[in-house]
Amino acid sequence: MNAFDNEKYLSAQQKYILERVAQSTTRLYLEFGGKLMEDFHAARVLPGYDPNVKIRLLEKLRDQAELILCIHAKDIQTGRRRADLGIPYDKEAMRLIDDLRSRGVTICAVCITRFCDEPEALEFQSILEKNGIHVYRHRGIDGYPSDIDRVVSETGFGANPYIPVSRPLVVVTAPGPNSGKMGTCLSQIYHEFRQGRVSQYAKFETFPVWNLPLTHPVNIAYESATADLHDMNAIDSFHVEAYGKTAVNYNRDLQAFPLLQTLLNRITGGKCTYKSPTDMGVNCIAQGIVDDAACQKAARIEIARRYMQCLEETRLRNLDETILKRHIEITAKAGVVPEQERCVVPAAREAAENCRALNRGVNGIYCGAAIQLPDGTIIQGKNSPLMHSASSMIINAIKHLAGIPKNLHLLIPDILESVANFKDALGGNRHPGLDVSETLITLVISAKSNPCAASALECLKQLHRCDVHLTHVPARGDEAGLRRLGCSYTFDPVLPTKNLFS
Repeated sequence: MNAFDNEKYLSAQQKYILERVAQSTTRLYLEFGGKLMEDFHAARVLPGYDPNVKIRLLEKLRDQAELILCIHAKDIQTGRRRADLGIPYDKEAMRLIDDLRSRGVTICAVCITRFCDEPEALEFQSILEKNGIHVYRHRGIDGYPSDIDRVVSETGFGANPYIPVSRPLVVVTAPGPNSGKMGTCLSQIYHEFRQGRVSQYAKFETFPVWNLPLTHPVNIAYESATADLHDMNAIDSFHVEAYGKTAVNYNRDLQAFPLLQTLLNRITGGKCTYKSPTDMGVNCIAQGIVDDAACQKAARIEIARRYMQCLEETRLRNLDETILKRHIEITAKAGVVPEQERCVVPAAREAAENCRALNRGVNGIYCGAAIQLPDGTIIQGKNSPLMHSASSMIINAIKHLAGIPKNLHLLIPDILESVANFKDALGGNRHPGLDVSETLITLVISAKSNPCAASALECLKQLHRCDVHLTHVPARGDEAGLRRLGCSYTFDPVLPTKNLFS
């Protein structure tokens, strides 16, 4: 049973947003925070959550809504990427547009924010305009947001072009954080007021969940996900003072609220009715939780996974240790012992030790891997001259899912050995055995003549979002393959070889 009910959540969320739209005399500008597509963090901490549920929400609102997509000019120039998918923000923006349009959601414009004549941004604009997308450019405003007199003036928001909109709900979103969504909303509201219309602003962010306890693991998992930003959850003191009710928010929103409240009042001539940051939110995510215990357990696993990811990055790439210290604080606050929360960690290390005991490693290297399947079953894998441990793990997992006996070959031995020998001949045996990507290709080839391989191939989709741990740094082909399968993986910061180039 899933711990999260998407339909229940969608019904509540759609109703509440439309209620907010009805309260606005002209229109509501709704800032959409977080990932619009493939929100895998939410899916990990809320088992059953559809990573694309926000897209589905917009699809339900498409008759009342249109959308402005923001992207920071510097992000285009520097090729900033969405970390979980490795996609540059400009390409992610195009992907969002394609998906939204295929669902009938109206994209009224793309807004390039904080534009400073970047040629890459101009090229991006040209590509979009050739494909019928309206593009507007907003330059940075000196003193934004604290110099209110300058910001709320003809040389501030007034210098930005107004983006024509016509529907009662305007969703403002972006391919990633710090893309200028709030500034775009405020600029639009400024222009609307100058034209005699009072529009409203609201904010839609999934985490932290305002009506779950401050110490709830789902809320602490949000701190873990934003540890590099040093976000900290806190009680919304403005909400307590105004209504005598407890609500959870986070430090940056709490710090920014007095300034934002002042800006909205200045823009709209004192028409801002918000008394707290929580007032601005429209999040109904808690109403979709149907098994709180399962969500708490999943969130604790996510906190452990994030800690182990940071440990890898810190030790291998000499990243800022203050982020690791932040993760240590978060795990302590949640009472999480990372190795104990994730069953795959001791299982992978056990597989490596078994490999060592059997002396079946390669050149004195013994590697293990483990995956937890949707039903909770742990499957292990060990390295060998023909396969990396992650590859062995994947083959063992889909054999289990397809009900195929362990002694039956999925990969045609002649093909497997030929690919391995060919790889060794090209690479001088620096990377012995097939990585996950190579194994998947070999599986596809084998499926043409092996019914068991064909049956197992169909089970690969069941590995999506499964928890994985490796006892070593994965090869590029292992990472690419695991990412393609949608697995959530971590690894011990141990190199699988002594070769410096490898």
